[in-house]
Amino acid sequence: MPVTIKNDRFLRALRREPVDATPVWLMRQAGRYLPEYRATRAKAGSFMALATNPELACEVTLQPLRRFELDAAILFSDILTIPDAMGLGLSFAEGEGPRFARPVRTAADVAKLAVPDMEGELRYVMDALRLIRRELDGSVPLIGFSGSPWTLACYMIEGGGSDNFSKIKAMAFSEPALLHRILEVTTDAVIAYLSAQRAAGAQALMVFDTWGGVLAP
Repeated sequence: MPVTIKNDRFLRALRREPVDATPVWLMRQAGRYLPEYRATRAKAGSFMALATNPELACEVTLQPLRRFELDAAILFSDILTIPDAMGLGLSFAEGEGPRFARPVRTAADVAKLAVPDMEGELRYVMDALRLIRRELDGSVPLIGFSGSPWTLACYMIEGGGSDNFSKIKAMAFSEPALLHRILEVTTDAVIAYLSAQRAAGAQALMVFDTWGGVLAP
C-alpha cells in the first residue's frame, strides 16, 4: 500500500503539478553549519566513519529537518561511495578533498573494476535509507543520489580532485577505448546503485554531475 506523505510539495513539483509554494531543500543540507552535525561528526571520528554508519547517517540526515521546515530530506552520503566500494581506497584528509589510494589509469586497473554488490559493499547506504524512511514516517519525501558516470570517472582517474583534469583528458585522446570501458562500468554501477536506493526507500533520485563542465561542447 502506498505511503501517504504529509508534505508532498517537492514530489508534486517534480511531477509538474501545481504547488502552493516553491519546495525547498538545501545542498549540503546536513553539514558543518549545524552544531549538532559537528558534534555527531566528532563522535564518529571521521567523515567516512560517519557516512558508513547507518545510524549516524540517519541522525545527521534528520538534523536539519528538526530546525527548518524543509520540503525533503536528502540522504547523508558521498558521491564517491561507488568507487570506494570498487576497492579504490577512498580517504579524506583534514582540510583536503577526497583521495583514492588506487586510481584507475591502466588496462590492468580497469580489468579489476566491477559493479559493487548493493547489499554487500554498499549495504550501509541501503540500511541508512531504510532507517531514514522509517524515522521520517511519511513527513517529507526522501531524496537519494549518485555521482554521474563521468564525474566518478574523473575522480577515479585523477585520484582525487584536480585543477585541470589533465589525466582524464589525456586518456580521452590517447586511449579512448579505455576511457569508454571505465564509463561503461561506472554507468552500470550508477544504474544499479540508484535502482537499489529506490528499492530501499528513496522517493526521488538525483545524479550529481559535478565535473560535467570539464567536457568540451
